[in-house]
Amino acid sequence: MKFLIIRFSSIGDIVLTTPVVRCLKKQVPDAVIHYLIKPQFKTVMEPNPYVDKFHVLQEDWDAMIEELKEEKFDYVIDLHHNLRTLRVKNALKVPAYSFNKLNLRKLVFVKLKWNVMPKVHIVDRYMETVAPFGVRNDGEGLDYFIPEGAKVPLHDIPHSHHAGFLSIVIGASFYTKKLPVYKLQELCQKINHPIILVGGKEDAKEGEAIASVDPIKVYNACGKFSLHESADLVRQSKLVIAHDTGLMHIAAALKKQVIAVWGSTTPSFGMVPYYGKNFLQRNPPPYDDVQVHKLWCRPCTKIGRNKCPQGHFKCMKEIDVDEIVRLVNFRLGRNGAK
Repeated sequence: MKFLIIRFSSIGDIVLTTPVVRCLKKQVPDAVIHYLIKPQFKTVMEPNPYVDKFHVLQEDWDAMIEELKEEKFDYVIDLHHNLRTLRVKNALKVPAYSFNKLNLRKLVFVKLKWNVMPKVHIVDRYMETVAPFGVRNDGEGLDYFIPEGAKVPLHDIPHSHHAGFLSIVIGASFYTKKLPVYKLQELCQKINHPIILVGGKEDAKEGEAIASVDPIKVYNACGKFSLHESADLVRQSKLVIAHDTGLMHIAAALKKQVIAVWGSTTPSFGMVPYYGKNFLQRNPPPYDDVQVHKLWCRPCTKIGRNKCPQGHFKCMKEIDVDEIVRLVNFRLGRNGAK
């Protein structure tokens, strides 16, 4: 059987689809898996051995559809489910199974603050799309494959960090999902351990400001490494502190301990770090959530905003830095109870 899986973006959401890809490939005899994705995100999935072929979302829609029609798919698995994926499904005219985004429930939660979200991780909801084929969640969690050429050698990071470090992912796709620079500076000052700041080129300037509090202890790697190389830094870390962003999910895929910091979004949307039941049966809970509880305006969005709609940004400004430091010490095996 030949399947087209659709997930256009973004990094974290794409990584969260990997159990569907793996389980479909391994559990359906002779399954051929194609994946339709935005070109700028193709690198995320390209090393995945369970995908047989990639297609990219093109500006020339008609050419893209013709390319897809030539593949003669048996089924479409739509894990994005928007108007563009509807156009693809209508054009291909083959049976399709689509992910339920629960947009109405999210709207109720955001607008009325009534938490009507199911207590089900988004991965398990993705898996429902392939249940008709007898595919079940294998419990192995997320996949993220780092190409051999993207492994970061020790000589590419400061000697002071060779004995071990923790990573802080300072970026996020939206302003309201990021701790302010001054909070990250305070955090770095209070953590007594070598730190690597991880992020893209767009985070480099803020990384410089954060690292300036202690240039020996804190190494700003933002913008110096590719996505796969940044993922490898995460892989080498003892612990990862991250916002609700793609590298948080990559860290979970790599089975790293994670302290997840939440601002305008919330763990209740079902996108917390996901490790799979097999890992959790063998290991203690590997992550912690840090958030401002009982804040009347949370969540103000399902994906993030470019500014706080209330103007006060309490969801991040009131994050307890000492609580994060306590969790860091606990997870590094230092004195103190969780």
